[in-house]
Amino acid sequence: MAGANQNTSENPSFYSRLTDFDIHLFRSGKHYQLHDKLGSHPVEHNGEAGCYFAVWAPSAKQVSVIGNFNYWDVHAHNLTPRWDSSGIWEGFIPGIGHGEVYKYSIETQEGFRLEKGDPFARYWEEPPKTASIIWDPSYKWKDSKWMKKRMKEREEPKPYAVYEVHMGSWKRKMEEGGRSLSYRELAEELVDYVKDMNYTHVEFMPVMEHPFYGSWGYQITGYFAPTSRYGNPQDFKFMIDALHQAGIGVILDWVPSHFPNDAHGLYKFDGTHLYEHSDPRKGFHPDWKSSIFNYGRFEVKSILISNAVFWLEEFHVDGLRVDAVASMLYLDYSRKAGEWIPNEFGGNENIEAIRFLKEMNETVYGKFPDVITIAEESTAWPGVSKPTFLGGLGFGQKWMMGWMHDTLEFFKHDPMYRRWHMNEITFSIMYAFTENFMLPLSHDEVVHGKGPLMARMPGDEWQRFANMRLMLGYMYAHPGTKLLFMGSEFAQTSEWRHDHGLEWHLLQFGFHSGVQNLVRDINKLYQTTKALYERPFEKEGFEWIDYSDTENSVIVFARYGMNPDKDAVLAVCNFTPQLHHEYRVGVSATGEWIEIFNSDDKKYSGTGLTNGSVETTSTQSHGKDQSVVLKLPPLAIILLKLKS
Repeated sequence: MAGANQNTSENPSFYSRLTDFDIHLFRSGKHYQLHDKLGSHPVEHNGEAGCYFAVWAPSAKQVSVIGNFNYWDVHAHNLTPRWDSSGIWEGFIPGIGHGEVYKYSIETQEGFRLEKGDPFARYWEEPPKTASIIWDPSYKWKDSKWMKKRMKEREEPKPYAVYEVHMGSWKRKMEEGGRSLSYRELAEELVDYVKDMNYTHVEFMPVMEHPFYGSWGYQITGYFAPTSRYGNPQDFKFMIDALHQAGIGVILDWVPSHFPNDAHGLYKFDGTHLYEHSDPRKGFHPDWKSSIFNYGRFEVKSILISNAVFWLEEFHVDGLRVDAVASMLYLDYSRKAGEWIPNEFGGNENIEAIRFLKEMNETVYGKFPDVITIAEESTAWPGVSKPTFLGGLGFGQKWMMGWMHDTLEFFKHDPMYRRWHMNEITFSIMYAFTENFMLPLSHDEVVHGKGPLMARMPGDEWQRFANMRLMLGYMYAHPGTKLLFMGSEFAQTSEWRHDHGLEWHLLQFGFHSGVQNLVRDINKLYQTTKALYERPFEKEGFEWIDYSDTENSVIVFARYGMNPDKDAVLAVCNFTPQLHHEYRVGVSATGEWIEIFNSDDKKYSGTGLTNGSVETTSTQSHGKDQSVVLKLPPLAIILLKLKS
């Protein structure tokens, strides 16, 4: 390659952040700190301030840096290819630094010129502009108390009451043309709201830079930069800092499954299929019309795992929810016969992607034992949340898609006919302890014509809201951690739209504020009741009391903490509008049982049919030697706890 002999340590003008060991790790798929090496980095060299650039483009004929500083002249600042055949081009440009706009001009072997953004850019122009920006990411964190607590309590069971948020549409400034809130504004308004609602975590839909707003962030071009739509990287850190100081964890939606084919992005980055498979049967996603990463290429694996590490390290993020894992695991995902290539053993498993996911999880938990990875995996793939040394994929938790589907289907039924469908609401316990499940009522359930969650609820207005309260209460009583998409916490009545704010005006109406009050209260109850969170993934933390009363459409179960004799909660769900004034339930312990939650409480806009406290009697029921007699309100769930 031309100029290769110039890139040596004997050349006094040469500067590099890369060592031979870096190159070895990168080419072996084992470099997990590439964000410190590749991309643009403001530095001082030979007493002169400037910027170091490094980009991976092994098939390029020539690479240069272009920007306002050189009038976008493709010949003004050429980078030099390294002598080690790594495919990395690098160079130092004096006199430019923080805030400078740039792109890479890449000449292909065929002589075509491409203008590409920097895959490792820390900041980008606001779309529809597509240039990268040199950025100093320094920030003084104030969340040390949170970070120390996170590490200290890493092995302890903890509640996850997660609020899923799309930042651009959570709330809008209608007096200013309906613009979205900035990171700094969210650091006040969102933090205050989430704290008031007693959520433990916020999960943000993808915040990485993406050109098309309508993709909701799932078509990423800037994997190492928070979107500039709402502010700069320090603003984003400020928001995370504020959440941490308020005692709220942060989970980011992460998308290593595919990327868009925008001209300035990763697609055919150096004129060849560098990041993606060249064969469309492995490299093109038919559902999203996007490119699929080549997980078998070691350099790509290094880049993706570095990206996971980057968000956890640079932004103090507490977890990653990994999108579309099923599409990564199966070579025939959304493909017909003849549209996919079997693996070396003739199967449909994507062995390269499986290895990548395992290594990603091993690396993340090795470096950050106090964070969580969560898989959105929609099939019955075994061991998604089991350790890799036991043959699993190594995720901390997995979305319980089956529970979500069955629950929403069940609640669609008219209560009169639910007796014939009780298996839909009880079946989840058959497999509830095969994985570390998170129960999701996510954004996917309120888009694409599905309508809001309220649209599934049958009956008149009162019954619809009672059903909504019952479903949410049942979700929190069911084993597993919890996730609820924004707007559902106050029963939004319209389908979510990414270009509109939530329907906050609904809170002036009692039914909607009642649902919000319920979510606020049950979030707090969930965090302070050990039986509800200490053993969410263990069969010893759950007991069926009665799932056979299909005639009345009532189910009864118990939840237990680590000390089952002390930490026990009884849950009773009445899925019809029929009141039961004397419903006998067997219980595990003698004494006074206190009603700690009732979705029919008047403060939730219910009828107010509550129990207060009840004493056990020696009457046998449900295989127990003692029992209590309860009032079961219509379309409601009640939770009781033994008085200590």
